[in-house]
Amino acid sequence: MRVDLFDFDLPEDNIALRPASPRDSARLLVVQPQDASELSDRSVMDLPSFLRPGDALVFNDTKVIPAQLEGLRRRGADVVTEVSLTLHMRVAADRWKAFARPAKRLKPGDRIEFGHGSNTCLMGALDATVAEKGEAGEVTLQFDLSGPALDDAILAVGHIPLPPYIASKRAEDEQDRTDYQTVYARERGAVAAPTAGLHFTDRLFNALDALGVERHFVTLHVGAGTFLPMKVDDTDDHVMHQEIGHVSAEVAERLNAVRARGGRIVCVGTTSLRLIESAAEENGDIRPWSGPTGIFITPGYRFRAVDMLMTNFHLPKSTLFMLVSAFSGLDTMRRAYAHAIETGYRFYSYGDSSLLFRDNPRIETP
Repeated sequence: MRVDLFDFDLPEDNIALRPASPRDSARLLVVQPQDASELSDRSVMDLPSFLRPGDALVFNDTKVIPAQLEGLRRRGADVVTEVSLTLHMRVAADRWKAFARPAKRLKPGDRIEFGHGSNTCLMGALDATVAEKGEAGEVTLQFDLSGPALDDAILAVGHIPLPPYIASKRAEDEQDRTDYQTVYARERGAVAAPTAGLHFTDRLFNALDALGVERHFVTLHVGAGTFLPMKVDDTDDHVMHQEIGHVSAEVAERLNAVRARGGRIVCVGTTSLRLIESAAEENGDIRPWSGPTGIFITPGYRFRAVDMLMTNFHLPKSTLFMLVSAFSGLDTMRRAYAHAIETGYRFYSYGDSSLLFRDNPRIETP
């Protein structure tokens, strides 16, 4: 499909620079393609009114790490260059893939020093070697530290990698370390937050528990590739960056039981949806999963397991707008986004949310 089919004009004023407070007070646009009214303006606290006892919410419990690293590349005794790297996928205990700026100044064998001049980590030292150099600014870093020691060092010297549409308007601050993290974050490794989950609070969880809605957790470590613009004119030419995910045998079994009794699988965020669809068989059965996924969902994709999706509002011509268009229909989502822009919904990571119903819902058997 042509990428420009997924373009739209978004005023700067619609881009959120801070989250709603409290989190669950954000607006919620409910999109029901099979309903005559189609669009409904609600709030996140209204989510339980669209769910039923026995439905299951699926959350991504990944935890954002301060994956933005500023360093000095040294080549020989005298040549020093400042470089900025964003970690996006761990490939070994001591290795990360990263996007580099300026990438053209790096080559395999270069040494990079991070955090020097501070007393935050090993007297300020966190060093790495450029092990490989790929395309589009990607490099593989081999750190001198490994495992938990490397994790602690990154926590000490790194910065939260705010999305470019926020970082271009203000600097990261201490509040972002709380705001850009879900209240249930557990498994460290994400570069970006699963932002639909940012709206959840204890108050909302209590309301969902009272209704009898299950909640289950999977892990997909969101990579920096989620921020990259598409550089092709046709979706067939786009290659997704892979992300590491995990669905336990216990969660797979419980979600299959939900489906078997007629409950609905409701994914909180495109990350949990992409992982569940990666783990699902053709018949919708969900299997345990562990490993990388590069699933790319565009209109025409037949959803196997997911019935509903809660997600924030995405960038024009992004893979995520393509995903929601596949889920609820391109024409429907173009109308929904036009309505959201006109009525002042806040977009992107810190913005408002939407609750999407599938355009071709699963037929429930008696």
